Amino acid sequence: MIARLERYFEFARLATNWKTEVLAGTTTFVTMAYIVFVNPAILRETGMPFQAVVAATCLCAAFGSILMGAVARYPIALAPGMGLNAYFTYTVVKGMGIPWQTALGAVFLSGVAFLILTLAGVRQLIVKAIPRELYAAVAAGIGLFIAMVGLRNAGIIVASPATLVTLGNMRDRNTLLALFGLLLIAALSAWRVKSAMLIGILATTLLGAALGLVHWTPKVYRFSDLEATAGQLDIRGAWNLGFAGIVFVFLFVDLFDNVGTLVGVGTGAGLFDADGNIPRVREILLCDATATIAGSMVGTSTVTSYIESAAGVAAGGRSGVTSIVTGLLFIAAMFLAPLIGAVPSAATAPALIIVGSLMLAHLGEIAWSHPVKAIPAFLTLITIPLTFSIANGLGFGFTSYALLKIARGEFRGTHWLVYLLAALFIARFVYLDSA
Repeated sequence: MIARLERYFEFARLATNWKTEVLAGTTTFVTMAYIVFVNPAILRETGMPFQAVVAATCLCAAFGSILMGAVARYPIALAPGMGLNAYFTYTVVKGMGIPWQTALGAVFLSGVAFLILTLAGVRQLIVKAIPRELYAAVAAGIGLFIAMVGLRNAGIIVASPATLVTLGNMRDRNTLLALFGLLLIAALSAWRVKSAMLIGILATTLLGAALGLVHWTPKVYRFSDLEATAGQLDIRGAWNLGFAGIVFVFLFVDLFDNVGTLVGVGTGAGLFDADGNIPRVREILLCDATATIAGSMVGTSTVTSYIESAAGVAAGGRSGVTSIVTGLLFIAAMFLAPLIGAVPSAATAPALIIVGSLMLAHLGEIAWSHPVKAIPAFLTLITIPLTFSIANGLGFGFTSYALLKIARGEFRGTHWLVYLLAALFIARFVYLDSA
């Protein structure tokens, strides 16, 4: 049985083993476990019960991640997407005055649209249409994104009205704790310790607890809490012309965040074939669409692939076992939420910074002396972290690439879908700036 599983997950081809995959899945989970509490904290502002959203978050993250690992066999974990949950709460529900039940109906419809587009092969065409020059830029841009989030969570950089960002308080005890974690993970990585990130996160958490910097209120969460949100979506209410724009935003942003994460993590893990194609891309996208539909039915906003999966890849994860382990830990999280809440952001932030630095290795794959390739790559690279959106980065890269091809008179040799997507991105920037 074990040997059959190893063949199914291609352990020999991927040069991996059970120990490495379990460690990688645990690393991914620890770096993205914050979503167990952050997502409910955002969605409860819509009036949704906090405990119910905690249970829904854990359940759909577990379902999506296990499905991705078992069917698509990729080390990519899924959970309710940050940014999309904010759009759901602040723009749709609070801004437009739409009941959260109806907003869940819109998420459901967007998930069905994902599924139809995938079955029709449209989403696969989009993935294939991404210029190869942008693949490395997306991976590096996500690296900068992850590192920037880590630096912010560590308190090393803070917002500034004068310079946008500036150096934080280096005397703050939480920042010092994060710096300790950063140095520890870096030192362990320098010694080629595969479990460097997990050891660093746990050691930093323990030190924080000893110094009195870990604060959380233990609460008991039960599966039965789901009753308050499961099946409460209002599909009929969302099915009208006035909500078409809302459904489109959920569809558009999740599509390109998912594609960007797929490209970034897949490039980092070396999972593409010799021609640069993504094996089993249909299965990957079907898992994403199915998870979004399931998430709306149990009571949470759009489910999408997580860039923190790169942490598991950096820890050696190469197969679907990594995401299955992450999914199983999300199931445990429903019952062990108090312990998960004990891991402070100062402990996970260093791991994000290190992962970000590793992903910048792909910058060497970009032909910087070729303006038609270099300029779109740079715009993709820089706008992902500065706009906090993978979709925005892809938008700038796609649009500039298409316009430069036209300017050079090389438009006939470029896939027609590139121009269609560029037009859609321009429309999004003009009409859907609230996303």
